[in-house]
Amino acid sequence: MKRMKLVLLLVMGGLVSACANTNVATRNVPFEAPALPTVPVAAVETTPLVAPLTDVRVENLTVRVPRALSVSEANRYLPKADIVWRGDAIGDRHAQVAAIFDTAMRRGTEPLAGAVPVALDVKVLRFHALTEKARYTVGGVHNINFELTLRDPETGALLAEPRMVRADLDGFGGQQALQAEARGLTQKVRITNHLAEVIRQELTTIDGYQNPQLGFIQAMNQI
Repeated sequence: MKRMKLVLLLVMGGLVSACANTNVATRNVPFEAPALPTVPVAAVETTPLVAPLTDVRVENLTVRVPRALSVSEANRYLPKADIVWRGDAIGDRHAQVAAIFDTAMRRGTEPLAGAVPVALDVKVLRFHALTEKARYTVGGVHNINFELTLRDPETGALLAEPRMVRADLDGFGGQQALQAEARGLTQKVRITNHLAEVIRQELTTIDGYQNPQLGFIQAMNQI
């Protein structure tokens, strides 16, 4: 019986030893990661972006006012809509806003004679001017946002990342509005001149146009 127990102990010891050796051998095998396909550097095409661009001349201009932008004709202080415009007779507000931007962008970029030719793409995001109720009482803020993209006029390649420009303008109200109109400074004239200066600064200064802080009404327009 003692001999049988001794034999069993020896057999069990051999099995444990074999298992231990197997584990150690497995852990010591060096890990080899699967080979990944290599891509020649020359095969990766990149388009370098030049930013900021401050020495440009605009050769092509495109202005877009998406039809998806909502329009309001409600005569309230702050109608909920993307486009609020009363500076033209009732009609196609998208087309009217596009015409204002086209005039302003051409006026602001025409004097530029920089070394880099660009195609300028402007996409209107918001054009919230004053209603009759606001204009002839307390005034407010012309809340205007647009996206600016510069491309190579020949290839269409991006020259700089698209950027959103906030171009708010204080809106005259009451007696101030009436006096401005008497001098020919209608909403359309003021906004067109303002946008021309905005695009000039965007394309000629490193920091671009800096939107002014116009208080509570400006903040409410963004909601």
